[in-house]
Amino acid sequence: MKQHQYEFKITHLCDKDGHPSEYTKPLVFNTGNHDDLFSILALMKNRNDLSPAHATALTVGLKLFSEVMLENRGHPLFQDFQPHFLTFMKLLKSSGKAQANM
Repeated sequence: MKQHQYEFKITHLCDKDGHPSEYTKPLVFNTGNHDDLFSILALMKNRNDLSPAHATALTVGLKLFSEVMLENRGHPLFQDFQPHFLTFMKLLKSSGKAQANM
């Protein structure tokens, strides 16, 4: 499958109590996705029900997860969850269209 290629860099800034991170190196990894994440991010940031930061986190998390699930669709780990995920994605997409029409 043809994929867009992305590099992700995650830097731990502080712990849950606000103390500076003890991790000295960021987590960096490359991965592919069949979707253009930047175009999806633009759509998600136009929603008025999520902050831009939450829209970004949701989009990136979902797209990373869904690509792994898609590439491993026969894996038993995903079999029970996949129908629920598809239902969620349909709801997410339809609610975004409804908001665009407001």
